Amino acid sequence: MKKITSFIVVLALIVGCSEKNNKEAVQSKKAETPFVWEGANMYFLLTDRFNNGDTSNDINFERTQETGLLRGFEGGDIVGITQKIEAGYFTDLGINAIWFTPIVEQIHGAVDEGTGATYGYHGYWAKDWTSLDPNFGTKDDLKKLVQAAHKKGIRIVLDGVINHTGPVTNQDPVWPDNWVLTGPTCKYQDYDSTINCTLVENLPDILTDSDENVDLPPQLVEKWKSEGRYEQEIKELDAFFERTGYPRAPKYYIIKWLTDYIVEFGVDGYRADTVKHTQEAVWQEFKTECDYAFETWKKENPDLVLDDNNFYLVGEVYNYSISNGQFFDFGDKKVNYYDKAFQSLINFELKWNAAQISKEEIFSKYDSILNNQLKGYGVLNYLTSHDDGQPFDKDRTKTYQSAELLLLCPGTSQIYYGDESARPLIIEGTVGDATLRSFMNWDDIENNESTKLLLAHYQKLGKFRINHPSVGAGVHKMISEAPYVFQRTYSKENFTDAVVVGLDLSKGIKEISVGTIFNEGDKVIDAYSGIETIVKGGKVSIESPFTLVLLEKSF
Repeated sequence: MKKITSFIVVLALIVGCSEKNNKEAVQSKKAETPFVWEGANMYFLLTDRFNNGDTSNDINFERTQETGLLRGFEGGDIVGITQKIEAGYFTDLGINAIWFTPIVEQIHGAVDEGTGATYGYHGYWAKDWTSLDPNFGTKDDLKKLVQAAHKKGIRIVLDGVINHTGPVTNQDPVWPDNWVLTGPTCKYQDYDSTINCTLVENLPDILTDSDENVDLPPQLVEKWKSEGRYEQEIKELDAFFERTGYPRAPKYYIIKWLTDYIVEFGVDGYRADTVKHTQEAVWQEFKTECDYAFETWKKENPDLVLDDNNFYLVGEVYNYSISNGQFFDFGDKKVNYYDKAFQSLINFELKWNAAQISKEEIFSKYDSILNNQLKGYGVLNYLTSHDDGQPFDKDRTKTYQSAELLLLCPGTSQIYYGDESARPLIIEGTVGDATLRSFMNWDDIENNESTKLLLAHYQKLGKFRINHPSVGAGVHKMISEAPYVFQRTYSKENFTDAVVVGLDLSKGIKEISVGTIFNEGDKVIDAYSGIETIVKGGKVSIESPFTLVLLEKSF
């Protein structure tokens, strides 16, 4: 314990000295650094499992039935996320985008899944897309969250579901049959048996292939009237359908409801759920309305616009791999979900690559694909997630390796809440995905020395990543194989960025070639140790107790 404590003190002294000498220059550099979605560092969290900022909203709609372990509401909410934004937790972690699970009103009842009751704590069981679930918070809470995030330069990505409603319970009747189908369940054998079906039993599937004019579900009409907002909702729907010319078909109602959050709150992006279970044209139409809503918000709030980035759309096409380029193969049909729809897709391949090939093989492969087949688009890389039961490091024995691979990999990075604190992914007594969804381990961050060291590792890598778009969005080139050193370069309009990274190095003195990135006599700084040095003979010498070096130009 004494060795660990001493190490923390030395690390703090090194970093403190570096920050004192370079604070003003780094702040100036950061102010000039553009936000680039393709190189962003995104944090993904379950709204209900991150931080309980308002205990008064923990129980609503008489959701008091005993549930299976981790299958009920645990108290996390929008206010809790905002508290951590304002406290600088995400800024210290080098996060410049936050994606959290859906916050719309969930079914009121619970589903008995044979392993105990389950409520819609995860947010994917919508009852009313136009309301926030009070367990998560209010629209005023959401407004404050977006404002707090934007003040810190952090973008907000909501999670949108168009494919299905929530399950049917005693409190939650099925929607009309001109809105949903209730069977058969998907077989996943081809295109048709993946789309025209329900994901699982008792998860009614929206008729997204229909262009038939349909009335609102009677349960929504009754609900809105009881809440005193029926007339206003109808007025807005009339205006939407008049402007767009769309038929009053189920998918267009939901698209309208989801894009309202863009116009009202100025959110920066959507992660789209269950993309391959819906006709691809739906996402092209969704993009059209998202873009319109974002431009409307910008015109109405010119003083709040962060930059000229387009609205961000990332799709969950389950089992999509970067190796597939722009296409997903159903077996009998290939679909390009990037076409006039998504800017990025979640990459399900990295966790397999991490276990099978070297970092250089991964980095060079991703660089080649992103700068060729996927040029102009992106991927969202992850190693752990909320519904992937086979993550790269489920036992949390390779936490430092995971951080380096994820945060230095070409593409957008997705930290799953608790990756940075080794939150357990195996909880005894849970069933299925619930084991991946324990409450955030804030006590470990506060009191556990090894957790503090891991968090510091993530913080240094994360800040380096967001300060340098070249890391995620640039061009990769290996400088030397042993020691393993590579460069990343990025250029767009009048902005250029270049860094040199060394990994798996020896502790103590390290001599590193910088290739052609830095000139003779340039002052450079290792952003990890805080040590400054000078380029001599195309090399730098760094003495630190760490096995990695993150080199940037010193200002």
